[in-house]
Amino acid sequence: MDLRWDYAPAPESTDHLRLRDRYDLFVGGHWRAPEDGTVVPTVNPATGEPIAEIAWAGPADLDRAVAAARAALPAWQALPALERGKYLFRFARLLQERSRELAVAETLDGGKPIKESRDFDVPTAAAHFFSYAGWADKLPYVLGGRSAAPHGVVGAIVPWNFPLLMAAWKIAPALATGNVCVLKPAETTPLTALLLAEIAQEAGLPDGVLSILPGDGELGARLVRHDGVDKIAFTGSTAVGREIQAALAGRDVGLTLELGGKSANIVFEDAPIEQAVEGIVTGIFFNQGHVCCAGSRLLVQETIADELVERLWRRMQTLRVGDPLDKNTDMGAINSAEQLARIEALVDRGVADGLERRTLDCPLPEAGHWFAPTLFTGVGPSDVVATEEIFGPVLSVLTFRDQAEAIQKANDTNYGLAAGVWTDKGSKAFQVAAALRAGVVWQNTYNRFDPTAAFGGYNESGFGREGGPAGLLPYLKVA
Repeated sequence: MDLRWDYAPAPESTDHLRLRDRYDLFVGGHWRAPEDGTVVPTVNPATGEPIAEIAWAGPADLDRAVAAARAALPAWQALPALERGKYLFRFARLLQERSRELAVAETLDGGKPIKESRDFDVPTAAAHFFSYAGWADKLPYVLGGRSAAPHGVVGAIVPWNFPLLMAAWKIAPALATGNVCVLKPAETTPLTALLLAEIAQEAGLPDGVLSILPGDGELGARLVRHDGVDKIAFTGSTAVGREIQAALAGRDVGLTLELGGKSANIVFEDAPIEQAVEGIVTGIFFNQGHVCCAGSRLLVQETIADELVERLWRRMQTLRVGDPLDKNTDMGAINSAEQLARIEALVDRGVADGLERRTLDCPLPEAGHWFAPTLFTGVGPSDVVATEEIFGPVLSVLTFRDQAEAIQKANDTNYGLAAGVWTDKGSKAFQVAAALRAGVVWQNTYNRFDPTAAFGGYNESGFGREGGPAGLLPYLKVA
């Protein structure tokens, strides 16, 4: 008899979330209506229903925010570093105190499962504020005797996959090092950034030190080119990263780019198979695969490939796809119709190329944007699903015969953000990790983040580091 254990629904309550019907721009420490009156709804991707109205900033609003930042800069830079650290510490504590509402808002706006926003996004964002609060008065230890000065006004542009965490990655080191910040959240996920504005007010942050301007790509382009901005910190697509580099060429503007990836997750025949299967699932299906460092290229040693794929497929069939607010849900909604269309187009390309596709046969909600977990086998290094960043729950499985071929195939990419190595041999893990051209290499795990560790890429995955002491340096001009 076929027994299937199921779960009773366990929806997270939204009663404690007090969202406004409309959010204006946060400029110079105050809420202001946009000059041109543009207001758009932010939509729940799991239901298609509007959540709140969001004001979008235009050129005049951007000028006002940058002017407020420049006015606030001298006093903020003159503040003793220990005092700046206190503000960051208050940010961190307030993030913790409001963690439940932040987690629900992040899930409503982005479509990710509540257990991820609750257990990863919010606590990790708070941890970054805590970490950089401690570093604010210890910069001489990072600089090793060198002198340094903050850039000034930082323009921070964050993506829609981790809106709160990416904002924390940029705001915390920027303020700790004496910069002021103008943040532009992604157009589809502005909610938690605007809640962060409320937290800035609760923390008593001086007016103008942090401004938050929702808007579209055009606003982001204006922020990059604005004469009053001294540094750009961008996380997003490689294509937009190229445009930013071109726009800033020849200008004395600091730049950090954290871009796309097509990361290799390498499993050797001596790896603990069940542990590796869990790591593979975490590597590609976390946050619906909306992760720049997702382990989307699975490289498996030929001798165990059939066994591992079958175990992986069995594990995939236990994944629960559906209501992101249900605490049992493993995979939520795709963030937008545009992203869903991109995923479908690249998967169709994989099928057209003759690859074997397996997609989980699971019920999906009728409303919203959804894509079931999918894997391709028989993939070659030049196939589109092995070279293009899909940014969705799609795994490509390739095989290798020995260590040298694994390294060669893993490095056969235009990207270089992250990688994973699974083996029972410590010496092999270190040899392979050292040979991989990737900013982060996890050993016998995947998608683990720590505020004290640096994160960043090579090649078309960008440059500069975020997190840890290394994450302070891009916000300083070091002599």
